[in-house]
Order: sequence, then structure tokens, then C-alpha cells
Amino acid sequence: MKSPVRLALLGCGTVGAEVVRLLHEQSADLAARIGAPLEIAGIAVRRIGRHRGDLPVDPALFTTDALGLIKRDDVDVVVEVVGGLEPARSWLVEALRAGKSVVTANKALLAEDGGALHDAAAEGGGDLYYEASVAGAIPLLRPLRESLHGDRVTRVTGIVNGTTNFILSAMHATGAGFAEALEEATELGYAEADPTADVEGFDAAAKAAILASLAFHTRVGAADVHREGITEVTAADVASAKAMGCTIKLLCIAARGADAAGRETISVRVHPAMIPLTHPLASVGDAFNAVFVEAEAAGELMFYGRGAGGAPTASAVLGDVVAVARNRLAGVRAASESAYAALPVRPMGEALTRYHISLDVADRPGVLEAVAGVFARHDVSIATVRQGPSGGGNGDAVLVIVTHVAPDAALAATVRELHGLDIVRSVASVLRVEGGL
Repeated sequence: MKSPVRLALLGCGTVGAEVVRLLHEQSADLAARIGAPLEIAGIAVRRIGRHRGDLPVDPALFTTDALGLIKRDDVDVVVEVVGGLEPARSWLVEALRAGKSVVTANKALLAEDGGALHDAAAEGGGDLYYEASVAGAIPLLRPLRESLHGDRVTRVTGIVNGTTNFILSAMHATGAGFAEALEEATELGYAEADPTADVEGFDAAAKAAILASLAFHTRVGAADVHREGITEVTAADVASAKAMGCTIKLLCIAARGADAAGRETISVRVHPAMIPLTHPLASVGDAFNAVFVEAEAAGELMFYGRGAGGAPTASAVLGDVVAVARNRLAGVRAASESAYAALPVRPMGEALTRYHISLDVADRPGVLEAVAGVFARHDVSIATVRQGPSGGGNGDAVLVIVTHVAPDAALAATVRELHGLDIVRSVASVLRVEGGL
């Protein structure tokens, strides 16, 4: 068997500790798959004296000098599970420029400055793998990066944040409000003490940027992604969705299509949306993730599994480690970044979508005509209308309107004008609709 492939591990938290454990438990199998053993050259941590349980590793391997560890001549592969932008960006650029291969789970860095990492990898000649950055253990990025390169991906729709999916699933199942469901998610360990990155959609937006970059051969950053969170989703919204045979999910949607001038473009967005219960993503519950890929030749593909947690993420990290280690032993590198298409990203106002709008209105003749006139003025076609009593005992009514597909800007302008009508007491809720309802 060949000389060991030596790893520098940056970070030894939940994921890093699982990587160490799996390296130890599966050492013989990993060596057989690679053709050489894997060895840990060092582990960079913030505090050396921190208790790490019965982690099967020599304490002498720990260091606080991450950059020094990366620069060592006996390090072949750098595995980064620290997260954040800096100093992770500087560490990985240094490693890649030096010709070392990098495996990272850092979705925020890839979405913010993935181009710099790819440029550094091209300069140094090493591999850059990041399967664990999206959807945990689900084998998703490599199919987009390699298996579907002979096809043309047209759309990617996914549930890529387990915390928000748990919250919305709980609201759908129990009728609870957002605050109650978030409290349950926190108690069960699905939500962080500060859940902002999850519930405001930042986490999903970073993953959407990575998925769009791979699917459409275009560099897409977090700033290109339209982002909305789930904090405004109410129990009434969920009840209305159920009445229509739908559920609400936080979706990341990346789609290829022509703009008004006929140019090929892409749109990338993250927001809560109603989807029919018959849609493949509707049954994805708890903290699971799923991504629905549509391609011209392959048709519809579904990827499903646990999208977070130490063990699932470590599984994806080690899958990448095996790939880059085999490449190094063979003296080859993986296919470089594919960004040849360089498609422009459409602003959200040009994205084609549908709205579900709930209005509290005066219950008198002419109201429906006036409301329909607003939609007509903005060239938005109405698909369905439901009317019922408001439930407030004041004699008003509720109108629930679902539109046909229209540019998001036209739909937003329609809602703004509805707010100004004297017959509209309030615009109770506005949600986008996806999935062919």
C-alpha cells in the first residue's frame, strides 16, 4: 500500500469530532478504497485544553496555529469544518494556492466568495470539494457537478434547511403558531439559540447560490439570491393552505428561462410558498431535506435525506476526502469549475410566480368587481376566488385569491394597490404558490 495521505483538520466541533471518529472506526475500509491509509497530520482548534470526550486522537495533534498547519509540507489535504468567512477564506486560499486539495462544508464562504476559492484551486492545481455544504449527507452536488453534465438542468427546487422545515411541518400538523413551533424546535435541538440564519432564510440562500452555480454553469453569489424567511408565516396561513390541499415550505428555487428580451437568464430565490400536497416535496417532514431537479433529458430527479447533524455531514466530508485522496494518488485532479455559461441573474421582479392573497373586505356589492379591476390594471390574471365570512362578527368578508403566473413585480404592485382601497380592511396574508396548484 502507498504512503499515507495526510490530512489537516480545521475545526473539531460537532462535525469535526465526527470526522475524527469515522476516520478511526473506518480506517481499514477507507484505506482499501483509496489505496493508501489516511492519517491526521494535525487538528487546528481555538482552545487546546477544551474537553472533547473520548475522541480517538493523540492530544499532541491539536494546535491553535491553523495557518502553520496548512503550510506544512507533509499535509496533502485540508479539511475545513470551522465555518464563517474569515479566517477560513484566507486559510483555504493559502492551501489551494500551495497545491493542496481542500474539502470544506462552508456554505457561507462558498456562496460569498466561491469564485476566489475556485481561482485559487485552478492556480495551485488541487481539488476543491464541498458536498457537505448543501443538504448534509445527501449526494446532491456531485450529481449536479458530474452526473448531469451531459444534460441541461432547467430547474432546481428544494427544501434545504432542516430547522425551518421542522417548524413549518409542526405548524401544519398541530396548528401551532410560528413562535410555538420555534420554541419546540429549540427545545429539541433543531434550532440554534439565535435562529436568525435559519428562520430569515440566510442559510437556505447560501445553499441556493451553490446549487444554482452548479446547475447552470454560472457563478452565483449570496447577493444574487432573493431571500425571505418564515417569520411572517401565521397559523392562519397554514390553515388556509390546508383548506386548499396545500402545505407551506421554505423553498429554494433556481430556474433557467428567457427574460423579456428573449435572453437566456436564471432566477434564484428563497421564500416560503404553498405547494400542493401531491407535490413530491410536500411530504418532506421533520428536519429532513429534499431537492427536486428537473432536466431536459433525465426528467425529474429527487434527492432526499438528513440535511444536517454531525454524523450525516461528516459522512459527506469523508466521501469528498476519499475522492480527493484517490485523485492525488493517481496524479490527477477533478474537473475544474464549470462557469462557462455566465448567465445573467434576473431581478426578483422579473421572476415568474403566482400569489395566494387573503383580503379582509367590506361585504357589499361591487367589492369583487373593484378588487378584480386592480388585478386587471396590472395585467395579472385571477385563477380562483373563494369568499366567506370574516369570522370577526363585523359583517365583513374574506376574499382568498390565487393568481395565474405573472412577473413578481406586477403581483407586488397589485398587492400595493389593494392596500390602498377603502373597501379592503386589510391584506391579511400574501404567499407565493409553486408546484402546479
